[in-house]
Amino acid sequence: MPIFGRRRSTAPRLAPELDDQELGRVCRQLTAPRMQGQLDLSAGLVEQVLRGAGGDWDRRTHRLGVLARLASPALATVWRRQRPRDADPLVLHAWIDVAEARVAGALEDPRATLDRCRRAADLRPEDPAPWVALLAVHRLLRRPEQEVYPICREIGARDAWNRTAHLEMLRYLSPDECGSHLQALDFVEAVRASAPAGTAVAGLELALLTDRYRAGLAQGGVTALGARRRWALPDAEAALGRAMADWPTPGFLRHAAALADLNLLAYALGQAGRVAEAGPVFAALDGVVTPWPWGLDGDPVDEFARWRDQAPVEGD
Repeated sequence: MPIFGRRRSTAPRLAPELDDQELGRVCRQLTAPRMQGQLDLSAGLVEQVLRGAGGDWDRRTHRLGVLARLASPALATVWRRQRPRDADPLVLHAWIDVAEARVAGALEDPRATLDRCRRAADLRPEDPAPWVALLAVHRLLRRPEQEVYPICREIGARDAWNRTAHLEMLRYLSPDECGSHLQALDFVEAVRASAPAGTAVAGLELALLTDRYRAGLAQGGVTALGARRRWALPDAEAALGRAMADWPTPGFLRHAAALADLNLLAYALGQAGRVAEAGPVFAALDGVVTPWPWGLDGDPVDEFARWRDQAPVEGD
């Protein structure tokens, strides 16, 4: 036995690509210091990694979401000039618009973003990504349900269990945006009842519970005390039990953002006072940290490490 005890395998780190190594190489290129001709080179790498996903819409959506947070509108503009009849530069530009709007609080030019979504959808009719971007735009604009649900049907016809689209709808239906607690709950229950086990929407229920928990904490006082007891209620205990039964098993979660859902499970176990059960989850993560939900309480890497250090190490 080691004199100083068992060591963790990997230092915690933010990895927006999660375990997608091909995407990770492009991410490192996009965040490297810029040189002459960098945008042309970067556009070529982005094109390659998106095309590499082929018709795997789950992988493609994950890659678009990550690239949109790292790439600049200038890169998208250069790529559009290179490929004026290609849907991919348009859809990436739309996703970048949405990513920037999340930070700024509003879309800079909603009409232009909507136009990019629609043109991309026309150029590549089978692809759900332009429709997912269109859904995100409608959420940002707080458009009414009668405009939003037809977009959801278009996404569902192309990728029934699209993770990003379901998370967009969960937040759209929340009381903080255009819905209510009951609407969000009904939505999650309907998805849980119909989605096959282990699909890309596996984390939707825990996302709802976490959102409601954080909303309660934010109110303070008695509401915050009630929020802390939220994880002991039967629905929360059942959700955590279902997740723990399968998620940490190697190969059970196969979607591109599986590590993001495992991060959410580890966080929820800690908040529920069940960190002693989280050892297999942290082992499966191997140090990969996501900003949400860990960043809700401080530096995400520090928070991840703090909770991981309280969980038993596999094999103890």
